[in-house]
Amino acid sequence: MNVDQSKIPQATAKRLPLYYRFLKNLHSSGKQRVSSAELSDAVKVDSATIRRDFSYFGALGKKGYGYNVNYLLSFFRKTLDQDELTNVALIGVGNLGTAFLHYNFSKNNNTIIQMAFDVDEDKIGSEIGGVPVFHLDNLEQHLSEDIAVAILTVPAQVAQSITDRLIEKGIKGILNFTPARLNVPEHIRIHHIDLAVELQSLVYFLKHYPSES
Repeated sequence: MNVDQSKIPQATAKRLPLYYRFLKNLHSSGKQRVSSAELSDAVKVDSATIRRDFSYFGALGKKGYGYNVNYLLSFFRKTLDQDELTNVALIGVGNLGTAFLHYNFSKNNNTIIQMAFDVDEDKIGSEIGGVPVFHLDNLEQHLSEDIAVAILTVPAQVAQSITDRLIEKGIKGILNFTPARLNVPEHIRIHHIDLAVELQSLVYFLKHYPSES
């Protein structure tokens, strides 16, 4: 099935990995089919939204039957390029960066951190979670051409200058865990994840919407 990915709403695209993860769990448990209501309960997205998301990709299920788990899993694996390995570089091997290296997306076999960069002499030249750590000064020397994505876990005041260097080396996507709002060219994709903001948002909803799940 040929789908024009550019016509898929970004909100839908962000939910696809969520659906895929749940479908993998269903497949592992031996379940053969799933309804939109079951999906809704599991991923906390209402059934109407799930049906609308799936409708962008054509007839993925049958009314009264639900969705075939194996078919959906295969479809979303191809849609999300799960058969294609994405190599990632980590910039900043502090507490958060070290946690990433030990985890290294072990449940996502299509994504792997290949190398890391830092300025701490005690870490440079070592391997953490099997990932080599290089000096940040040597980023241009060591950053491989087959790495298109970088995770940024550095102090905010140096985030922009490092981002500029990453883009010069051909990085196309950045997952930014710093509070800095980075300026990048239009062709660069950047996702900002501010843990402090997310925590504040959670506390706000707990206080003001206590009855909602």
